[in-house]
Parts: sequence; structure tokens; C-alpha cells
Amino acid sequence: MYVVLLSPCELDSTMKMIIQIPMWAQRVIYLQGSALKDTDLTRARMNAAEACFILAARNYNDRSAADEHTILRSWAVRDFAPNVPQYVQVFRPENKVHVAFAEHVVCEDEFKYALLANNCLCPGTSTLVTLLLHTSRGQEGQMSKEEWQRQYGKCSGNEIYHIRLEDSRFFGEYEGKSFTYASFHSHRKYGVTLVGVQAEVGGAWPIMLNPGPQYLMKHSDMCFYMNITKEENSALLPAECSDDPPHPPVVEPALLPPPVRVEDTAVVRNNTAATMPAELPSRKKFGTLLQVPRMLDVPSEEDAALVEQEEKYLDIPWITPAEHCEIVKGFPHVAPYIGVSPTLCYMLKEKKPQCCLQLAQVCEHCTFRNAKGYNWPNRCIILAADYASNGIYNFIVPLRAHFHHPQSLRPIVLLLEKRPHPAFLDAISWFPLIYWMQGSIDDLDDLLRAGINLADSVVVVNKESTNSAEEDYLADCNTIVAVQTMFKLFPGVRIITELSQSSNMRFMQFRAHDAYALHLSKMEKREREEGSHISYMFRLPFAAGSVFSASMLDTLLYQAFVKEYMITFIRLLLGIDQAPGSGFLSSLKITKDDLWLRSYGRLFQKLSSSTCEIPIGIYRTQSSSSMDSSSQISLDLMDDDQTAVKQDIERQEIGNLVRNRMLDLNLPTEDYGRSSQLSPLVSPISPAIADAASEKRDSLSYVIINPSCDLRLEENDIVFLIRPSPISSKKIFLTRGSIRIKSPSKVRSKKSHRPPVSTDPPSLQIPPSTVV
Repeated sequence: MYVVLLSPCELDSTMKMIIQIPMWAQRVIYLQGSALKDTDLTRARMNAAEACFILAARNYNDRSAADEHTILRSWAVRDFAPNVPQYVQVFRPENKVHVAFAEHVVCEDEFKYALLANNCLCPGTSTLVTLLLHTSRGQEGQMSKEEWQRQYGKCSGNEIYHIRLEDSRFFGEYEGKSFTYASFHSHRKYGVTLVGVQAEVGGAWPIMLNPGPQYLMKHSDMCFYMNITKEENSALLPAECSDDPPHPPVVEPALLPPPVRVEDTAVVRNNTAATMPAELPSRKKFGTLLQVPRMLDVPSEEDAALVEQEEKYLDIPWITPAEHCEIVKGFPHVAPYIGVSPTLCYMLKEKKPQCCLQLAQVCEHCTFRNAKGYNWPNRCIILAADYASNGIYNFIVPLRAHFHHPQSLRPIVLLLEKRPHPAFLDAISWFPLIYWMQGSIDDLDDLLRAGINLADSVVVVNKESTNSAEEDYLADCNTIVAVQTMFKLFPGVRIITELSQSSNMRFMQFRAHDAYALHLSKMEKREREEGSHISYMFRLPFAAGSVFSASMLDTLLYQAFVKEYMITFIRLLLGIDQAPGSGFLSSLKITKDDLWLRSYGRLFQKLSSSTCEIPIGIYRTQSSSSMDSSSQISLDLMDDDQTAVKQDIERQEIGNLVRNRMLDLNLPTEDYGRSSQLSPLVSPISPAIADAASEKRDSLSYVIINPSCDLRLEENDIVFLIRPSPISSKKIFLTRGSIRIKSPSKVRSKKSHRPPVSTDPPSLQIPPSTVV
């Protein structure tokens, strides 16, 4: 197709070079003009266009003004060519209402904050999603001598594709089989991972991620799968899984669970299933990252009376005295902007007074002056931003989603430079364990009051106001320097940063003498010269998921042109939207006790047969001791004695500075360095933290998307999962806008002790002879 670029700006030198590439020169036309003028739209032949992309201008300091210009351009195109599909990009979620008529709308703040929240739950989620959205053939890093780069680069070529079941050679044979059965066997046979379907339910065609074993595949279903190439371009060579047991026999459809009925208040039953072999239940502690109730049998209708007579609300016993309200599962009462999707979350029965939302402000209900006083049982999450954007609502929702275990909820502290609007405070006052504090990441005292020593993650949103607006690539300078200072002072805290320029990711956790990082900079240049669209993927901060650029989301709008489901798919994956019957993204940590599984294929088989979860990738951290000799040489640094002495002096000064400020703020100094689990009396700063801040890099992390079934599992691997919706295994009662849920196990305890009925498809069980 021909591409016409219409812009009021003159063509710069970089763009001139790009559109002169022979491959594009005859297909790309640049026009200087305005979308608000009919004459310019006529020159661009807008009325004959297949689609019109209206992109938000990133060079504006005022994002609201940029959205206003986008809205007017969209209206002008709609007035001139009402039949042309529009693909619109806006920054602010409150501006979506003005372009709701467009066929596809991407709001950057919605996706950005949801992605940052998921990074706190599952490390590396931003890298996973970014690589899925970019087009690649998986050729990056294949010429490298290091195994992790070849593996990481090859798996980065995985994308989301779609095909109708009746037209598919991958999935056509699974008509009438359960979704879990089809996903496991297709991965084992072809190396593709079936992650969702789009099916007709009540006259609609919703997209469901991992609808679970109750769902039976139909010939009209649209299948969504992960693979390096789409089925039409693949050679259909069966995957080789040398470490897996023989192919299980095909189960007759009569032995599978009945089809699922997706309704808002439906109870999904599973009446026919088989039990697991006797050998498998002896494997204890399978995964330790998240504890999610397993798929148990659903209480019968006769149990409904008992459920209603028992607890009406879900109590959280460890709630702090400052929050007297009970916690329920319900839909948010106050929406911060028009167009918010209803999402089932943990909510307060009665909203918290706005005075209690301030973390360090004493009021009649609370006397705490810092985060330490609240004595939270879980480490908190700090979100640092220059002001309270409505998009922060999408940061809170995934962290308060209904499928989390209530005792795993982490307090959220919003560190804002400007005081929030009362309407924003009213919206967040219905969520439990949410606080805000006025301050800046540039101020050490503000960080200590906000509880950075007690934090699991610190999320830093790029400042929109910058002192270097004259040069785009310097727009991130404030954020970069502030985060680097934080990294020096608190190296034990996981920091997740958002930048505006992807090229600036190289400056995160910068080490001037890091020889390995300098080696990767040459690799990035080589990949760029070879035409890679994601040449920055080997930068260690990006590979580890500790940095993210919102500009990477631009490709989501472009992918929607050929994959119109893509925006809906990613919204479901990140938890921005929830759909009946659809699963959710989660993670599982592999411990030493789980290594008996040996391979990713056996892990897939175990998860499919026990919890009906679908693995889609692995987040792996490698130490220098586990790498080959070439990697060790490049990671280790030969520091002379003088450099080591300078680093020791610097660490001593940092420790003294932070502890002096903590003493002045009446904070216990032993909290500084507690994450290393070493006594702070050994030295002013613990050795583990010192290594993190030193010039020596002893480990690296990266994401492996949809690996082959024979990939060896390693201890501390974090597996990305799509879990089936837990609502399908619980009794739901809709009362006054909130859903009161009772665990099936608690209901059973009131009656006879019936054994749990497993939902495991018999064909996915590991034969006893293969258990190690």
C-alpha cells in the first residue's frame, strides 16, 4: 500500500534519508499541510484511504494541548471522509470520550500505568509486551557467541497471531477438545502456544484469554497463539521434545468437561473430570511467587443459604488500625474519567476520609508521620510522578484486582510533586492501602518518609516538565539523574523507570567502567545496521524490565491495522479490562523443589494437568558463575586497588549520609540495608548492597518468550502464566453493586468432607513411570 505522511512541519534530514530508501521510495509520499484544511486532505486523497492514523505529537510540553490538536484533526477527518477508519492515539484517558467514534483508540497513559503496575507484579512484563508488539523474525543476536543472547534474540521474534479453527492445521484437530488440552498439545507438537479464543457467546464475540478446561473448542472459534511466524508461513515441522514423556493418548470428547457458559453472574460447573496420579500430590511447594487457590469443585445450589448466612464481607485480618473499613470485592464506585471499564477489585466498604490518605500528615484518625509507623506486613510500592494523572487509576486497578490473594496486597504510596485534585482523591479513597504524599524523588527526606527502605519496587514516571525542552533526547535528563542518585543511595531497591526516548535506556543504572555494557553498545549498533526494529533489546536495563519507554507503544496502533483485536488483547492481558470467562496474567517462581520437572515442556504439562494455567515465557536471571567462559570474562572487571579504595570511601559516605537523615527523621537506622538480610553493624552499608552499587556487574536478567519444550528449567526462573479466571470456581452473589465471594473450601467445611474433584484432563497427566 501507499503511505502518505501529512504534517504541518517541514521534512527534516533524518526523515529525508528514511523515505529515500529504495524499498520505500516509491511507496511513501510526504505532504506538508494540515488535516484541518480540506484542500490538504484532498491532496492526500483522504476520501480514498484504507485507514487514517492520527498520532499525538510527542514534542509538546503540554500533553493536554497535544490531545486537543489530535481531537480536532480527528474531527476534521471525520467530517471530510466519514467512512475512512480512524486509528487515534491520545495521551490523556479523559480525552478518549472525544474520539470514541474512531475504530481504534490507544491511550498512552492507560497502557503505560497498567504496564508499570504489572512490572511490579511480574518482573519483565514491560519487556515481554514490548517484544510481542514489535515485528521481528527472531534473527537478532544469532551471530553472538553468548548463548543467552542467541536464545533471547530468537524468542523475541514471537508475536500474537490469529486463525480460525476450521482453517488451521495447528488447531483443527482439537475441535471438541478442551482449551487446556489444545494449548498443551499444540505447543508440544508444533511449538506454538494457544493463549486465547474469540467465540460467539450470547450473540457477541468476546475475546477470552485462557478460558480454562471447561471451554470446548468449536470450528468457528478464532484462535490466538504465540509463534515466531504465522501458520500460513510456517513449515509445520513437529517440535522435538527429547526430555518429555511419549505423546499422551487422545481423550474422547465425552470425557472432557461440558462447555462453559459465560454470564455476568453465572456459576460454571465442572461435573466430569479425572483425578491426578498418586505420585504427583507428593510434590509439595510447587511454585512460591503467588499463592492462588487451585481449581476446586464448585459448591452446589444447596450451599447458597450457608454462604449467605456466613461472612458478608471479606475481612483482611492484618489491616492496619488506621483503616477501620471492611474490604469487599466490587466495582469501583467513582470513575476518574469517562470510559473506564468496570473491573472487579478489592474495595473498601466505606471510603476512607481524605485526610487519612495523606501518608505523613497527622489527623484525628491517624498519628503516623512516615511509612514506618504503619507497620505494614508487606513491602510497599512507591509510584513517583510530578502530578496525579487520571491514568494512575490504571496503575491501581491491576494491583487491586479481584484474583489476588487478599493477604498479598501491597500498600501503594503515591509520591507527587503537586497536590492532587479532590476528584482524584475521591476516586482512590475507595481502594484499600492507598496513600499519597507530596514530595519529590530529588529529596532524600521525602524518599525516607515515603518508605523507600520498606519498598519492594519504586516506579518512577518520566517528568513531563523538563529543563531541556530544546532537545528531545535531553528531555529525560531530570528523571535519569534522579534515578541514578536513588540507585546510588538505595541499590537494594528495585527501580522501574519510564522514559520518553528509548535510546536513553542505556543510561539507567549507569556504570562508567562497565565493560560488558560497553560491549553491548557495539552489539546494538550492529543490530541497527542490519535493520533491526528493536536494536535496543540487548541493553541490560530493558532486557531486565527495569526501564520502559512509552514510545514503544506506538507500534500497538500500527499492529491494530492488520490485527484489529490487538488493542483488546493487550488490555485484557494487562488488566485494564476484564471480560467474563477470561483469564489474567500472573507468574510463578521455580524453586529448588520444582527442578524435578527438568524442562519447560514438562512444566507446561504439569500446569495444564493440575491448575489449567498456560505458561507463555520465562524471566531468567543468570549469574556470572552460571555463564560460559566468554561471558564471565566480559562480566568480570579487573579493578585496581586505587579504584576499589575510592568505591569503599564512596560507600562509607553514602551510608553516613542516609543514616544521619534517618536519625534526624526519627527513623530506625537498621532499616537501611535490611533487604540484604545482613546486619547493618557489619559496615555502614552491607556487602550485598555494596556489590549492587559497585562497578562490577555479576548478573543479568532477560525474558524468553514461548521457549521450546526442551528448555531446561533453572532455579529462580519466574514463569509468565495466563491463569483461568478464579470466578469460574466460586459462587458469586450480586448484591448492591458488590460481589461477595465465599471460597468453596470454606463452604465444604460446614458440610460433609467431600473430596475435591479435580479438573485435570486425563490426557495431560504425567505417567507414573516418568516421575523423577
